[in-house]
Amino acid sequence: MTLEEKIAQLGSRWAGNDMADTARPEDETINVAPMEDVFSVGGSLSLEDASRDGLGHLTRVWGSYPQTVEQGVAEVIRQHEVVLKESRLGVPALVHEECLTGFTTYGATVYPASIAWGATFDPALVERMAAAIGRDMAAVGVHQGLSPVLDVVRDYRWGRVEETMGEDPYLVGILGSAYVRGLQSAGVVATLKHFAGYSASRAGRNHGPVSMGRRELLDIILPTFETAIATAGAGSVMSSYADLDGLPASADPWLFTDVLRDDWGFEGTVVSDYWAVPFLASMHRVAADDADAGALALTAGTDVELPDTIGFAGLLDKVKAGELSEDLIDRAARRVLLQKVELGLLDEDWTPEGSVQAGGVDLDSAENRAIARELAEKSVVLLDAGSVLPLSKQAKVAVVGPCADDPRTLMGCYAFPNHVLPRYPERGLGVEIASPLDALRNELAEVSYAKGCAVTGDDRSGFAEAVALAAESDVCVAFVGDLSGLFGHGTSGEGCDAEDLRLPGVQGELVDALLETGKPVVLVVVSGRPYALGEYAGRLSGLVQAFIPGQEGAAAIAGVLSGRIVPSGKLPVQILRHVGGQPGTYLQPALGSVESAGISGLETRPLYPFGYGASYTDFTIADLRLSVPEIGTDGEFTATVRVANTGDRGGDEVVQLYLRDVVAQVARPLTLLTGFARVSLEPGQAAEVTFRVHADRTAYTAPDLRRIVEPGDVEVMVGTSSLDLPCRAMLRITGDVRVVGHDRVLTTPVTVGEVGGGG
Repeated sequence: MTLEEKIAQLGSRWAGNDMADTARPEDETINVAPMEDVFSVGGSLSLEDASRDGLGHLTRVWGSYPQTVEQGVAEVIRQHEVVLKESRLGVPALVHEECLTGFTTYGATVYPASIAWGATFDPALVERMAAAIGRDMAAVGVHQGLSPVLDVVRDYRWGRVEETMGEDPYLVGILGSAYVRGLQSAGVVATLKHFAGYSASRAGRNHGPVSMGRRELLDIILPTFETAIATAGAGSVMSSYADLDGLPASADPWLFTDVLRDDWGFEGTVVSDYWAVPFLASMHRVAADDADAGALALTAGTDVELPDTIGFAGLLDKVKAGELSEDLIDRAARRVLLQKVELGLLDEDWTPEGSVQAGGVDLDSAENRAIARELAEKSVVLLDAGSVLPLSKQAKVAVVGPCADDPRTLMGCYAFPNHVLPRYPERGLGVEIASPLDALRNELAEVSYAKGCAVTGDDRSGFAEAVALAAESDVCVAFVGDLSGLFGHGTSGEGCDAEDLRLPGVQGELVDALLETGKPVVLVVVSGRPYALGEYAGRLSGLVQAFIPGQEGAAAIAGVLSGRIVPSGKLPVQILRHVGGQPGTYLQPALGSVESAGISGLETRPLYPFGYGASYTDFTIADLRLSVPEIGTDGEFTATVRVANTGDRGGDEVVQLYLRDVVAQVARPLTLLTGFARVSLEPGQAAEVTFRVHADRTAYTAPDLRRIVEPGDVEVMVGTSSLDLPCRAMLRITGDVRVVGHDRVLTTPVTVGEVGGGG
């Protein structure tokens, strides 16, 4: 290959982004990614010109414009043929797409958002979902999916909380690894994002700088990525926009070479987040221009620039001028080409037509919807049954609120209906989706409705109707929360950060007005982030949290409200009391945690803690037994508990194991999730849950930045949330301090065995 041909493999072209509706007035257009307007180089090239020497990636052929499956297949073939025709070697380009809530294309199933996956605590179900997404993508010629997001939530105000799986690195790592296995089982490369630290930006602001020490990065942020690489073989990693202590991730060779490659042995490709390479010049100002930015990113370890070739367009001149080693070009090109070999793109019999499935493909199949339904049902969190849940089927129910009759509020910002279709309102939603109001009318005998207010804005003109409706009903169900969008066109999602954790707009005032009627009010929060609900504590007759539950979410919520479904979701983030209560994560040392009450004028105890979720049946967890009282720094033990369903309905409980390092060399979290198991039990049934815990699971980063397992006492705690841990025992670790690396044990295997009656 010539130098030009090797560099071409490191670039991309977003030809689909040219398919905007030019007939629509500019002020009515909502861009898929507004940053596209900042750049012209690369994005202004035709696909033909961009493919003269070959091309690394075709960007979002499916995800930029509403088109039928037949149209999309034809466009994939057309773009492939351009790349093959225009280049000397005819190396096919790799097609990548978004898949955060399912395949982001017109008419594809919209699954619950990632934060809802976290609420299920069910990695097997997440893997099934990802496999279904992968099969659909592979069938229509997609090779790489830009998911999962493995960022750990550090500030609930951040708009992209909905795209994460929660605030705990173990939960995120286990569920993220399950997603990777599922997607890659279908032959689609998974992309871990955003590497690294993006979710910890100051004040929760998108693209904000990250003020984080190396230890926090090593112990909280990086383990999710490490787990998905070590246990699931993730094939790609995407860079973060953020800077860490002033150094942009895309320009950091320690992250992308020393850690990712040398320490972890990662052999896949590193792709830039969209425009992260030119951002090094335009936003971070650590490069003089786009060409310098390209050289900086390549040197740090970026292999492919997305979504268009802008910074990497200057690599040729840099090499010719002796300012950049051709070895770095070869390093990246080799990685890209090896991935194409693994995907079969360089097989002799590969053709554009053969890359897509012959015949029709149903992107919203009954099988897909069944998985989406199960995910939604398992993700709804009952916070408080209060005095009226489940609802009487004969009750006269007033349904109010902006999330009651708008199906868009059930979908995330990367769902096609919210991500692209706002540009094309005449195209509808592309999928059949009921609203919660529709679903409740299917469950209950008498339902009336008043909107009350919008998700955003200060229009209170609908309050009077909503209040009157509530006053003449037996119970009022108020649906409040978010409408996801992009870059300010929503209350949750990318670029939709919150000032504080109060409900958006005047929704909080609407809730107050409804409570003043004296009628029972059930509050249902449909949102992408947790909102502070302390001001309503003790005033509600029921409280439900539904993290963006997808196109099957309405029936799931209605089923929990009616009692048809026994709720089993658990909080992957905390529900705070105070609207300004940050940081919210449960991962706090004793100083600043619930044990430090009185130190701050604000209540430090959350309204509902991480891992919490109520049910319509009752469970007990008891009889914690450790296999041994002590282990060496390279040993392991088992912790066994008995969980029983003592209620009168079948249901699921999530048994959670936490560890506490009694004395350590640095301030460590008061509790740290170390294992979990979702257990299904019928009334009177019990099971034994056994966690196998290696000493490596107690490892942390010491003052010298080495990760160690050290001797000392560790408290083992088992229960149903980070603050409900009735089963406790002490374990002694003995021996010498042991330094551990990437080969350490990263997971806690769990076995569940039935033991008979609940007693």
